[in-house]
Amino acid sequence: MTDTTDSSTPTSRKHRQRQAGSARSAFNVRDFRRIWFGSFASNIGTWIQNVVLPIYIYSRTGRASFVALLIFAQLGPILLLSIPGGVIADRVNRKKFLISMQFLQLCCSLLLAFFAAQNSSIWLLFAAQLGVGIGNALNIPAWSTMLTSLVPPQDIAGAISLNSTVINGARVIGPIFVAILSQWNVTTAEFFVINAVTYLFVIFALLSVKVPEITRDTTKGWRRFTFAFQIARERKVVSRLVLTLASFSLLSLPYVGLFPAIAKLNFGIESQGMTYKWFYATWGLGACIGGLSVSTLFWDVDNRKLIRLGFASFSVSMMAFALAPNVPIAFFSVFFLGGAYFFTTTAMQTVLASGLTPEIRARVMALWFMAFGGTVPIGNLIFGPLIDRYGSQWLLILGSLWAAVLWWWCDIERLERTELIDDNLAVL
Repeated sequence: MTDTTDSSTPTSRKHRQRQAGSARSAFNVRDFRRIWFGSFASNIGTWIQNVVLPIYIYSRTGRASFVALLIFAQLGPILLLSIPGGVIADRVNRKKFLISMQFLQLCCSLLLAFFAAQNSSIWLLFAAQLGVGIGNALNIPAWSTMLTSLVPPQDIAGAISLNSTVINGARVIGPIFVAILSQWNVTTAEFFVINAVTYLFVIFALLSVKVPEITRDTTKGWRRFTFAFQIARERKVVSRLVLTLASFSLLSLPYVGLFPAIAKLNFGIESQGMTYKWFYATWGLGACIGGLSVSTLFWDVDNRKLIRLGFASFSVSMMAFALAPNVPIAFFSVFFLGGAYFFTTTAMQTVLASGLTPEIRARVMALWFMAFGGTVPIGNLIFGPLIDRYGSQWLLILGSLWAAVLWWWCDIERLERTELIDDNLAVL
């Protein structure tokens, strides 16, 4: 019998969205849904703090280099602690470990609030933020693996896409909350307290779900810490994705941490004004839509193709952002820049995670987070002082050009074909 259903009808679209791998399919899992809501609430607090802290530091010092320093305190530990975090995630009770890491970040956020209220030394703020960063770095591999274990293997793409929506939806809502609460004279320290309280949402969500146990890691000695690198050496796709992300984070993404300085230097947008908060929220809205579109609009498209589409889109939108002649065009281009940013990284993470078994996923995904979160603060430390001296437009142009290079280099389909041909020749 011939199927005469119009594929463009709303009913047909709803049917496709329920297919395995879609966001809706993953969201139908009860425990995943609970964790998603708890994480969303907590991430709103995180992005309230992520918006307020750079503004606070930049207003006190007027230097992008000091903003970069605080971003390094937050993200730098990922570079050093992701691998240990992945090893720990494979050897302990993940639920208890995740709860303890949320509590550590809660306490350090309260310390940050106390130091901000006292206008304490930048170095004390750095120490408190470093505590948040350490808790986050140890938490990330276990959190990522826990999320993907809550859904069937075929729904991993939907789970990753929804997780990116949590992060980027919070990027939108966080600045809006800051803009609204600022009108009620909420102080910087009080914003940090709000963030601390939101960690309770994740703790309560974790307490209410069953986190699946996996086969315990039996690797002995130093190999526990080098295992992920061994997998990357053996699997060309893994190494290509990790190296691509590391260079992308280093050369194309420093603008994320240096956003207040770039907004002021390029477009005259003061970081303490309402325009900046809406500017940042516009970028976050684009990122939210970009990440979610991977498992909705493009759920049935090969993610390997989406990676290259994402890099091409990022290169174009970054160049448009760099050359924007006025604020309205900057708003327009930054929306698409945010979308391309998380569209690309979500597709890359999906390809990587889908190719890993649950037993090794936490340790290998640690490399991903080292390349993603760990490399960004290094770029900030390198480029922050250069922006102070030479301005920021050249940095955006550099990021655009490097994304174009990665469009060519991160062709996973071509890499897999080449690898297959090499394997066949080796057999002959």
